[in-house]
Amino acid sequence: QVQLVESGGGLVQPGGSLRLACAASGSISSIVAMGWYRQAPGKQRDLVATTTSGGSTNYADSVKGRFTISRDNAKNAVYLQMNSLKPDDTAVYYCNAVYKRAVLHISSWGQGIQVTVSS
Repeated sequence: QVQLVESGGGLVQPGGSLRLACAASGSISSIVAMGWYRQAPGKQRDLVATTTSGGSTNYADSVKGRFTISRDNAKNAVYLQMNSLKPDDTAVYYCNAVYKRAVLHISSWGQGIQVTVSS
């Protein structure tokens, strides 16, 4: 199993920046991808950014050029640097890890962390 703990959320003004961190523990060596998703009130959970063990990244169109995902394998952590934040970025942000168990790919989620962009 893989356990995930997020940190770094909070309240920020429009145009500001935040950096989210996600610490992974457990079966670290089996992780094939990590990423961030978000869920605003009344909406579905959507992809924000992902990164694979091979180093490729993928971003939602709405955050391209503003958000950057990075991974520190030595610290078993993934980060989301969020710049030029907008009120529409307000959501609960969830860390995700996909790991292999035998022939299966299993998804693990953090508990979520609130990000609020408001003046």
